[in-house]
Amino acid sequence: MKIASFNINGIKARLPALLEWLQSAEPDVVLLQEIKSLDENFPREPIEDLGYTVETHGQKSFNGVAILSKLPLEDVKRGLPGDKEDDQARWIEATVIGDKTAVRLCGLYLPNGNPAPGPKYDYKLAWMKRLKKRAEALLEAEEPFLMAGDYNTIPQPEDCWDTKPWENDALFLPETREAFRRIVNLGFTEAFRVRNSAPMNYTFWDYQAGAWPKNHGIRIDHFLLSPSCADLLKDCQIDREVRGKDKPSDHVPIWVELDA
Repeated sequence: MKIASFNINGIKARLPALLEWLQSAEPDVVLLQEIKSLDENFPREPIEDLGYTVETHGQKSFNGVAILSKLPLEDVKRGLPGDKEDDQARWIEATVIGDKTAVRLCGLYLPNGNPAPGPKYDYKLAWMKRLKKRAEALLEAEEPFLMAGDYNTIPQPEDCWDTKPWENDALFLPETREAFRRIVNLGFTEAFRVRNSAPMNYTFWDYQAGAWPKNHGIRIDHFLLSPSCADLLKDCQIDREVRGKDKPSDHVPIWVELDA
């Protein structure tokens, strides 16, 4: 079972790029972030024509997450528990039924948090606390599950081309990295680092200042696997070449292959 995560940065602007990648990479399931579309305006047909079921949790012009799946989906839930006043579309869950086992999928778009300090950063840290609580609840079930998406977190210095420009950024502040570690330390496996410990492996390159040609990137898109899900891990890779295609997102897909 091949499961990918891809911050598409606007589904309408990136639809041709998404369709091209879906046809070449052939993932079974895709967790999308930043679809920037209301549910009723999401361009389902061309994706469904490739054999995918589409589940969305959208929001006009901002945020928005989705699941595309060639495999059966059950028990779809939208919104991260813990704050009934939070109307930002950043979380979607579903159980995917594989040939060997079922896996709970959690697709997330964690808040950016800039400028920090400030209310946006407070929201980011509060959201991460809610994420930790949801992770704890899912771990109690002792069933395979993963949480994947754009975490807007640079976990370690080697996940950044140069830490100096990021020292005061919400993505790299100590409080952000500590909150991320607290979640990982619940017992999760950070899938990419299990498969590749080398630096200079990035998932995001800004559109500005020639970041892509210079490889001035950061790694902020992650797969966290529960213990029973980590037992199924066969591989985790980044589709770096997608960033060099026509009209790309500023992110690239990252994917895991599970023995499921």
